[in-house]
Amino acid sequence: MPKGNILVVDDEAEIREGLRELLATENFEVTLAETGAAGLQKLEERPFDLMLLDVSLPDRNGIDMLREIRQRDPNLAIILITAYGSIDMARAAFKSGAQDYIAKPWNNDELIAQISLAVEGRRLREENLHLKRALKQRYNFPNIVGKSEKMLAVLDLVTQVAPSRSTVLISGESGTGKELIAKAIHSSSARADKAFIPVNTGSIPVDLLESQLFGHVKGAFTSAVASKKGLFEVADQGTIFFDEISTVSHETQAKLLRVIQEREFMRLGGTETIKVDVRILAASNEDLRKLVREGRFREDLYHRLNVISIHLPPLRERKEDIPLLVDRFLEQFCRDNAKPPRAFTHGAMKLLMDYDWPGNIRELENAVERAVVLSTQETMDADLLPEGVRTREIVKGVRLQLAEFLPPLPGEIGGRASAPPPSLFEILEEVERRIIVDMLERTNWNQTEAAERFQIPLSTLNQKIKRLGIETRRRPAPARGAFGYGEGPAEFSAGK
Repeated sequence: MPKGNILVVDDEAEIREGLRELLATENFEVTLAETGAAGLQKLEERPFDLMLLDVSLPDRNGIDMLREIRQRDPNLAIILITAYGSIDMARAAFKSGAQDYIAKPWNNDELIAQISLAVEGRRLREENLHLKRALKQRYNFPNIVGKSEKMLAVLDLVTQVAPSRSTVLISGESGTGKELIAKAIHSSSARADKAFIPVNTGSIPVDLLESQLFGHVKGAFTSAVASKKGLFEVADQGTIFFDEISTVSHETQAKLLRVIQEREFMRLGGTETIKVDVRILAASNEDLRKLVREGRFREDLYHRLNVISIHLPPLRERKEDIPLLVDRFLEQFCRDNAKPPRAFTHGAMKLLMDYDWPGNIRELENAVERAVVLSTQETMDADLLPEGVRTREIVKGVRLQLAEFLPPLPGEIGGRASAPPPSLFEILEEVERRIIVDMLERTNWNQTEAAERFQIPLSTLNQKIKRLGIETRRRPAPARGAFGYGEGPAEFSAGK
């Protein structure tokens, strides 16, 4: 099976045939076209994963053609071929919707890497689209994204409990989407056409919460100049959702217990019993069982709430859902900010996948929004991600290495017991060396890019490399020849 279907549109026969031969050796299926019109005709005949498009064609401008193709197929990966490798060309390419651009002559290995990455991105977007359609058909929860086993188990449970009137307790860390699950339960129930009332008990002062929930009669307290319905009355026949239920006071917990058991209550200052039919959903990011043991939460209320429990896994335990979530947020924030479709580079996506997301989905959402708002081109690199996401992988690796580098304390097993203890200066120097080598490897030993990512002058980085005795490595120079087949001499990456 071919790795991908590629359409090459270029008016030079030597380049077309050379690319066909090169890509065939990498197991790509290649179709050729020598004019813009012929390329558009090929696109009508069959789907492609990627197009290599020459900027200068005999019948039309490649940039204009790219814009036309984008209207037909916004997901097609397109790499522009130009003989004029410049910043202006790159800006025009990205602004028009190109995945990337290459300048003649190119390096064959780098070209193959660009193409492989673009094809992989195209297929990932297609897979995400199919998954979203499948999830919609199976669950009909349009605002919930996930394909991991843990999330599919959650959605199966939501589907089962939604038609009932049972009380549900939703647990999970902050930012895992507990309110979204509550809304999904309500929208899939017989109460879907009635009110869904969320109550964030942690944000309402204790002395006002009961008035908000149960209402009050005129004169119940100084500022009660008129009678007012509470949220339980507003939610009658519908659903009320208590977020952060653990913050409710013991006195209010007792009144909530009565509403759940008897389905009735009295307004503050009133004597009339009001009956309601309200389904109660509750959520907490704290372990209520632990709070019960500590005497901070009523045990009888806990058991009334915990008829059915749903636990939402943290994002670090469902990382296969990150590409789907990123795709959803990109679509949302590009639309909200009136920007063309955006996509993260392979390196940026790797950082997003490797990060543990202590703030869960909410933190990921904020990171994507930040990148979209700050982006000036359609391909977004790691420099647009929050600093914590960019640096954590390096820090994590250094921590793991320190365990091996530091000598053991008295009584500890392992480490360099026979070696003399290193000084603090030696430890810090080793850490600095490893961080710099790690970044150089990430940037293919391009010291200019590494210095930019460290946010230090290139001269400072060069001094550190010399002081720490880091050996700079060689990388292949761009190939020589008309279309990238010649083998040029290797050259040092330092200062490039």
